[in-house]
Amino acid sequence: MPKETKKNQETIKKRDWHSAFRGATEWELNKNKDDLFFDPEHILGKRPIKMDMLIIKKKKEAVIENEIGKIFREHNIVEFKGDGDRLNIDVYYKTLAYACLYKGTGKHVNEIPAEEITVTMMRSAYPRELFDKLKEMGLQVNEKYEGIYYIEGNVLFPTQIIVTKDLNSKHSSLRVLTRNAMEEDVISFLKEAGLAREPGEQENINAVLHVSIDANRELYRKVKEEKNMYDALKDLMADYIEEEKEKTRKDTEEKDRKLMVKVIEEEKEKTRKQEEKYRQDKVLSIRNIMKTLEYTAKQAMDLLMIPEKERSKYMTML
Repeated sequence: MPKETKKNQETIKKRDWHSAFRGATEWELNKNKDDLFFDPEHILGKRPIKMDMLIIKKKKEAVIENEIGKIFREHNIVEFKGDGDRLNIDVYYKTLAYACLYKGTGKHVNEIPAEEITVTMMRSAYPRELFDKLKEMGLQVNEKYEGIYYIEGNVLFPTQIIVTKDLNSKHSSLRVLTRNAMEEDVISFLKEAGLAREPGEQENINAVLHVSIDANRELYRKVKEEKNMYDALKDLMADYIEEEKEKTRKDTEEKDRKLMVKVIEEEKEKTRKQEEKYRQDKVLSIRNIMKTLEYTAKQAMDLLMIPEKERSKYMTML
């Protein structure tokens, strides 16, 4: 297995984890898609302060089947953290601040009641330092479901922190969003994703796959080689494969362009050096004639039959 280069690691860090998490979250809550409205990067106020996702529950009486939505009320603020991103006490308060700002965006006083707001934070790894800090502050961290921790006590809003790698295996769309995805999660997600039929569902699946494949290329190659998964992966990734081909084509064209520019620049430099040497040789010849025959510069250039239009540049070099 080829080692990950520093450049590849930096690429992974810059990858669009948020789009993938949004896609996975919508996919997780797909059974209640008619009950929920998903607003990615909801802008707070006139200036572009954006939270990762706002999920609005359309009907209060709607029962959300998926565990990650059991806590939901009418207005649900979601913050995602990809691999390499920290989930610490400052991020915790920043997310609560988003919820507070959102509460104040109503058109009239208390249009968005505080008791109808929840906060969700997601991250692949267990945020031990954050949980320790919350406990020091007198809050309780209770694992309500596998990988889903409720923060209880003196909190502004009902809050949950989801550790995606510790979720139940049925949450494969979120579990594959890590650099160390498990083969069984990938296979489970591909089988589940293969049932998607609607355009919106396919977009969410593609968002997850883009990030998950880039972060786990060797694992997906291994999975693809298994006969029973090859066709499913090929069909699911049709758009991704075309994008990769187009990216490769553009990269090749850019490399060819850079190579051509380099060749042209090298030729120009070669020509410039040849012309410079030619001029220097001419100047040397003019000086030798002037010294040996005691000619003037004009007489020397007459003898060498140098065109009138070129003589001025030689005069400056004498």
